[in-house]
Amino acid sequence: MGLCHGKPIPTIENPEELPLPLPPPADPPAANPGTPKSWKFPFYSPSPLPGSYKSSPATTNNPSSVGSTPLRIFKRPFPPPSPAKHIKALLARRHGSVKPNSASIPECAEAEQLGLDKSFGFPKHFFSKYELGEEVGRGHFGYTCSAKAKKGDMKGEELAVKVIPKAKMTTAIAIEDVRREVRILSSLTGHENLVQFYDAYEDEDNVYIVMELCKGGELLDRILSRGGKYSEEDAKVVMVQILSVVSFCHLQGVVHRDLKPENFLFSSKDENSTLKAIDFGLSDFVKPDERLNDIVGSAYYVAPEVLHRSYGTEADMWSIGVIAYILLCGSRPFWARTESGIFRAVLKAEPSFEEAPWPSLSAEAKDFVKRLLNKDYRKRMTASQALGHPWIQDFQEVNIPLDIMIYKLVKAYICSSSLRKSALRALAKTLTVPQLSYLREQFSLLGPTKTGYISLQNFKTALMKYSTEAMKDSKVFDYINLVCSLQYRKLDFEEFAAASISVHQLEGLDTWDQHARRGYELFEKDGNRPIMIEELASELGLGPSVPVHVVLQDWIRHSDGKLSFLGFVKLLHGVSSRSMPKISS
Repeated sequence: MGLCHGKPIPTIENPEELPLPLPPPADPPAANPGTPKSWKFPFYSPSPLPGSYKSSPATTNNPSSVGSTPLRIFKRPFPPPSPAKHIKALLARRHGSVKPNSASIPECAEAEQLGLDKSFGFPKHFFSKYELGEEVGRGHFGYTCSAKAKKGDMKGEELAVKVIPKAKMTTAIAIEDVRREVRILSSLTGHENLVQFYDAYEDEDNVYIVMELCKGGELLDRILSRGGKYSEEDAKVVMVQILSVVSFCHLQGVVHRDLKPENFLFSSKDENSTLKAIDFGLSDFVKPDERLNDIVGSAYYVAPEVLHRSYGTEADMWSIGVIAYILLCGSRPFWARTESGIFRAVLKAEPSFEEAPWPSLSAEAKDFVKRLLNKDYRKRMTASQALGHPWIQDFQEVNIPLDIMIYKLVKAYICSSSLRKSALRALAKTLTVPQLSYLREQFSLLGPTKTGYISLQNFKTALMKYSTEAMKDSKVFDYINLVCSLQYRKLDFEEFAAASISVHQLEGLDTWDQHARRGYELFEKDGNRPIMIEELASELGLGPSVPVHVVLQDWIRHSDGKLSFLGFVKLLHGVSSRSMPKISS
């Protein structure tokens, strides 16, 4: 009971050799229906844009890519010289392919398979309310079926049911993944580009997650049906929907961690159908000042900082950059024949913008993608900023949502020294009209008074308008309460702009040198003054053990004792003793 038998899912022996695009593969002979064939390389799936090394089934009426081996370990951090090498070893271990007496990475979960509590507290009367139909998708941990409601308000409606066998939950981590997926789906509500969750059930054998049935197929299928790529205008329509739902998730403190074309479904076959984000099986809650360290995602879409085991919501923006690159040119930005090669490319290689069709695409399109595929996560655009990018705004005026990064930047500004505040105010005066436009949108969302001021309480009030239950689990409220507890005067727009500047993002622009030089000129006129080394050390919070005269000697001009240009730039970044270089004695 509870099992449904779908079509056998096609497999390919050497998926790493697949060109892009490819027509959908033909069905192979069904030797053992419903049982996927094992892969030679665990990172790959039969998608022409493969690479899931942990995936969950899609909610579509077309069979989706077969997921591959899950990777969910973060028992103890280790700084590998080659992340790809260690990931490969961990996947082999999860596959059970490590030979006796061979070297392996120790885990603390070996004993977890015995005595696991697989009771979730969900209702147990699934089959009294729903009738399962045919299988429509399959992943590593479960499969998705169409279903029909037998009674209740939704009687007769078609739905999708993700079935997760409890036999697959062999570790406490796997159980927590399922528990968290249901929690995220049930608490993230109210966005049109998010697959709708209805309920979750369980019995002795399975967990059943009841969701909206999306009949339009995967974004991947649409890309292939268009010959492998979209026009710029059509790509913008897709990107607006992806960015809109991702900005919503990030504001709630949810990072998806597996964004790829296979995890976006169209609600219907209509050409203008709404796009829906699905599969939150890898998603997690994250506070604005928190970093995650478990390695999850899909190989071709994984961000560099994920491989280095320290990341936040910016990792999703990298994945969106990969999707945008594929939409616009029909090929992957990072490619290799082996899984280790993929990760080396992600860590070291730069995507090509020289080959066709990039020379014929707009400069705005290239800038949009480049600002997402920056290996330094601090220089990447947020989802809200990406919606305000000229490439998007020139196409249609999209409402820019509240950006949680503003909260982080304002908090850092308030806690900064008076000298750094003065430097940031000078830099803010160099911002262009488009850059100020995004900040004005954010300022407006915070509800300024008629006289044009906001208080820290405005930050909490604004966030409450967009909050869902997810914010409680992600502890975003705790972070906001911390910000609001700080004592600070009201901010007008000019100071808000200074407080909301991301120096790292500005540094990633081609115009950074002009911003910095012009900002320094303004600082020279309005804020620069003779500074004692000891005073600067105190402003930066340097401890007595730091050799300040050696560390700060380049910060101050010897001619007049004022801050040098180098010191100005470092001050903008908020340099502290923690980031100071160690001086050998």
